This record gives sequence, structure tokens and C-alpha cells, in this order.
Amino acid sequence: MKLKILRTEEEWNEISEEWNELLEKSISDLPFLRSEYLAVWWQFCGGGEWPNGELYIITGRDQADELVGAAPFFLTENKEGKPALLLLGSVEISDFLDIIVQESDHKEFLSAILDHLTGEEAPEWEIIDLYNLLEESPTLDVIEQQAKKHSLSFSSERLQPSPYIPLPNDFDEYLTSIEKKYRHEFRRKLRNAAGFFIPVTWYTVEDEAVLDDELDVFFELMREEKEKRAFLTEEMTEQMKAIAHAFFKMGILRLSFIKVGNDYAGGYFNLVYKNRVWVYNSGMGAKFSNLSPGIVLTGYLLMDAIEKGFEVFDMMRGDEEYKYHLGGVDRYIMRAQIKK
Repeated sequence: MKLKILRTEEEWNEISEEWNELLEKSISDLPFLRSEYLAVWWQFCGGGEWPNGELYIITGRDQADELVGAAPFFLTENKEGKPALLLLGSVEISDFLDIIVQESDHKEFLSAILDHLTGEEAPEWEIIDLYNLLEESPTLDVIEQQAKKHSLSFSSERLQPSPYIPLPNDFDEYLTSIEKKYRHEFRRKLRNAAGFFIPVTWYTVEDEAVLDDELDVFFELMREEKEKRAFLTEEMTEQMKAIAHAFFKMGILRLSFIKVGNDYAGGYFNLVYKNRVWVYNSGMGAKFSNLSPGIVLTGYLLMDAIEKGFEVFDMMRGDEEYKYHLGGVDRYIMRAQIKK
């Protein structure tokens, strides 16, 4: 396997189409690994999360010069101040990350990467710091094996739960799958919204020409929560807008709102990708909190996902109680570290 290191955005852009084609066959086909998304993430360095960094994307090609692996790394100091290689997208706004490679090339590619990183031409590093790997990712086992073969230490830890809801073929069937008390509460809230004296409606943004205005509304809803208000710095807001446009152009953005009359009561920034809905972010207003707009909009989105035949409603990172009340099944994201 022949490795090539990409150090510039121009080199990376040249293989964007190949990158996405490989991703579709990869061990982890995730929306946060699309070339368009990661390019926007890199433009803003995670909304200011990483003030310094250098691209160090390691690609692998076979004898026919076909792209068979991409390790989307960048060089920086990690959270502990150590010279490190991290995955593009780390840490806060890319829920799931991984190496891009087919299962058949996985061991060979990771072995070649570690051959390079322990060789004379390697950059300065102390840690390969891999955040946000799903616990079922085969990368965890393969890189542990390869680390030992290269006399490197390996460790991993759970970071966060990331529940998901398997979707049946019918909404009533879904309701019977959740606990009785939560099922009754869920139905009650949906009935209250349906019978409210002011019409309760919802919609999804379909016109990119109005996307910025709709995003401004969404961010204002987010800012009603103290933690999200702190998160939405000027740089992060600009980053999120750019990400939304990138996802819209890919055809996978689902920015949805619930309104009470003419008033916005809440919104979800979701993605649809690989037969699942990915619940990326939300913002809920306090004015109509008595209607539980977040739960009601989630109900509408679940109905829509089931009607359209999606298999999973992925609630992604975070252990908020409502995710489990709605039938969320736990799994975790991991942090793996390889040290010299």
C-alpha cells in the first residue's frame, strides 16, 4: 500500500469525489466524514475549538492507484497540551468520527499508518488521540492490535452515551415499544397540541434562499438555554451556518420548526443519511413550554421518519432523560489513545 500525506486544502479538494466514494464502502459511513463537511469544519477549526493546527491527512492507494484509505488527521496540541494527531472534526460538533477504509483493507492501512508515524519521516507527535469513535467501530480493536505490533501503548475510555431508537413499520407499533407511563404521557402531549386553541403546525425548510433567516431563528431558540447560549459564540454560529449550507447542498439537512400560530416554539437541526435520521441539535422556546414543543415536534418527526421507511432515529450524543423515555437504546462513543 502506497501512502501519501496531504498537507494542503488544494490536495485534499482534488480527491474529494474519491473520498466520498470510498466513504460509502467504508467501515463507518457517517455524515461527519463527508469531505464537504470536514472541509467546512477545517475552515473554522471547529468553531474556534482548535486555534492552531496543520493538515496531516494520510491516504493509502493500492497497486492500481485506487484510493483505499483516508485517515483525516490534523496536527495540534491536544486537550492536555501534548503534540498530537487528531481526527478532523474533533471534538465538540462532530458526534461520530472514524478512519475511512473498507474492512478488507483496514489492518493493512492502519499498519502502514503506524509504520509511517514511527519512521524517520514522521511529524512530531506524542499521542494519536482519536475522539468520538462509536464503541462498535472495528477501528478500536484493529488499532489496538497494530499499536502493540509497533510497540506503542494503547488505551481507550468511554466518553458519552449516544442512544438511538430502532424504528418499526408503524407509529402505533413504536408507541407500544416504550414504557407505558411514557407512552401515555407522549400521547397526551400530542393530543394537547392537536387540540390547542391556537393552531400548532410544523414544517421543514426546503429553500436554501431562506436558510440563513431560518437559521437565525433557530439560533435564537437555542440561546434560550444558558449552556447553548455560551456555546454559540460568533465564530461557532458562523461555523454552524456554513455546516448547514454544506449539508443542504448534500441534500441531507432537515431543519424543522414547530409553530404555535405565527410564533416559533422550537426547532430541530437534523440530518437524513443512510436510512436514518440523525438528531444533531435543537432549540426550544420558553413561551409555549406548557405545550412541550420539543416532545411534540419529536413526535411529528418520528411519525414522518416511520412513514418514510427510515430504520433508525439516532438521538446521538448525550444522556438526556427524554431520549430514554422515547425508547432510546444505549451505546457509547469512545476515545482511543496511542502513545509512544
